[in-house]
Amino acid sequence: MAIFMQIELPGVTTEQYDALNAKLQALPGNPFGGCLAHVCVPMGGGVRISDLWESEQAMQKFMEVVRPLAQEAGLPQGPEPKVSQVHNYFLPSGA
Repeated sequence: MAIFMQIELPGVTTEQYDALNAKLQALPGNPFGGCLAHVCVPMGGGVRISDLWESEQAMQKFMEVVRPLAQEAGLPQGPEPKVSQVHNYFLPSGA
């Protein structure tokens, strides 16, 4: 079942986000497996991340990879993400 995840990360800059994302993309394999959509929005003093995952297991697998990298990069530890079950989703044609 698809899930929607949101997390606000106060104190994380877009530069830090970009550096962490570059590290993730450089990993062998696909650490983003199961991610259907991802959005990062700057907010006052941090970033807000919203993801659509094909399952909670796929999200947890990704979190096991990203958390140690974020800690290694010195990013502030954020709260646990808010996770909701998805009733329906679609990607508009041409997207």
